[in-house]
Amino acid sequence: MQGPPPNGPGVPTCYRHADRETYIRCSRCEKFICPECMTAAPVGFQCPDCIAQGSKTTRQARTVLGGEIRQHGDLITKSLVGINVVIWLLVQIVQRGSVSDTMRLAYGANWPELPARFALVMGYEPDPLQIGVVEGEWYRLLTAAFLHEQWWHIGMNMLALWILGSALEPVLGRWRFTALYLLSALGGSAVSLLGASEYTMSLGASGAVFGLMGALFVVMRRLGRDVSAVVAILAINVVIGFTASGIDWRAHLGGLVTGGILAFVFAHAPREHRLVWGIAGCSVVAAAIVTAVVATVA
Repeated sequence: MQGPPPNGPGVPTCYRHADRETYIRCSRCEKFICPECMTAAPVGFQCPDCIAQGSKTTRQARTVLGGEIRQHGDLITKSLVGINVVIWLLVQIVQRGSVSDTMRLAYGANWPELPARFALVMGYEPDPLQIGVVEGEWYRLLTAAFLHEQWWHIGMNMLALWILGSALEPVLGRWRFTALYLLSALGGSAVSLLGASEYTMSLGASGAVFGLMGALFVVMRRLGRDVSAVVAILAINVVIGFTASGIDWRAHLGGLVTGGILAFVFAHAPREHRLVWGIAGCSVVAAAIVTAVVATVA
């Protein structure tokens, strides 16, 4: 005696694919599901609808400081490293040699202002062309943080970003880590402007990296961890910044302070109001940076 024909009367089919015969039911709603639609559950299998419904009622696992626990917890860190490296490679390909002041200026280095007499030396027409943050090119405060010169310059910064970001991003979460990095970069550029002369040029991710160092110190203290290694690394870098030539210690200091303040807000915000405190902290720091720049260029 033969059974019913495939997909004929009495043959169960997947509720999402009527042409697929199946004898497996969802363990929650008992709908028939095919292998493509089934997801393994603690008991049996579940259909896509029940999985989606369960996701709405299940709280996202978070770290002690509120960061979402993700499979790729350092995605932003890797993306920032990739962006910096790609930009450096593009600059190397375009300029085919040492980067001149003219090229640094064109690529978006942090330059307070380009005086008319210096513009003539560099080949620019001083009038009507005006270049620099003083002349309204505020984007240089951020673009400078993605520009590097020698291979060791970007190598050291990206290694530090990789190590610090891999430790901080999973704990803080993506949006707070991104805000921490970008605002630290802007804070470093803003402080660099405060004591810079009209001929001073600054570029590199060091301000943002120092911001991550300051943040790591605050976060580790908040979690009750030993911070002696972080203090030692900070001390070494501070000494190098003040003693070695060609290093913008103002950008380091600005990034360090900015990152430390933001991390303190993130780490000590009440659990029930972390989002509000985080947004408020970023807004206040951003306003302080804008105020500092306005006061400098006015």
